[in-house]
Amino acid sequence: MASNFSFKNLAVLALALFAFCFQATLGEVTCEHLDQDTCAYAVSSTGKRCVLEKHVKRSGEEEYTCRTSEIEADKIKNWIETDQCVKACGLDRKSFGISSDSLLDSRFTQMLCSPQCYNSCPNVVDLYFNLAAGEGN
Repeated sequence: MASNFSFKNLAVLALALFAFCFQATLGEVTCEHLDQDTCAYAVSSTGKRCVLEKHVKRSGEEEYTCRTSEIEADKIKNWIETDQCVKACGLDRKSFGISSDSLLDSRFTQMLCSPQCYNSCPNVVDLYFNLAAGEGN
């Protein structure tokens, strides 16, 4: 009876471990698997920022792809920015690349520094803080 009890515990433990690993695998953010509506401001499971790119085919048709950049986020992984943060921070989901140019626009910096953005959207604040710091180098 004791061996039967341990076998059941082992089976339950193995099942729980499998379910946890399976769920963790499904929850990973891979930039190349994101569409144009979720790519910008996302951070992959490796901590690299995702970047939206536009390619024009020979036919003139535009094609959007998401790829992993070399820019690492500080302490953020597996993150797809919420629509609330995109709106609160004055961002555009269809922005291409990663640039500090928007920091020159006073309306943008006003939204970035607003309590709705600054206090609720650490990923966005981290991105633009690091872009600004990089401009000073």
